[in-house]
Amino acid sequence: METITWNDFEKVEMRVGTIIEVNDFPEARKPAYQLVIDFGPEIGIKKSSAQITKCYSKEDLVQKQIVAVVNFPKKQIGTFMSECLVLGSVGLENEIILLTSDKTVENGLRIA
Repeated sequence: METITWNDFEKVEMRVGTIIEVNDFPEARKPAYQLVIDFGPEIGIKKSSAQITKCYSKEDLVQKQIVAVVNFPKKQIGTFMSECLVLGSVGLENEIILLTSDKTVENGLRIA
């Protein structure tokens, strides 16, 4: 594991957002959803592709608050432009469990 500086960490903008729309992503190489996430008035709405189909249905995800990195450059994934990186823990079989807040908080709050 590489050690980073505190200044490196401060550059990463992790924010809380609410998933407002979930769509299938049949063009993805690995099973994934296309997510539309509301990060509040400062950040706005961003899209992300997430390989979370093993543990979540589309219905499970709508209105779920998640944590994402919002200041990475956009990334083209097939026909889809991902604008943020949704964070989760990776299990032994590559299943992703989303990072969430245990209480509902305001969209856009920064993770510290």
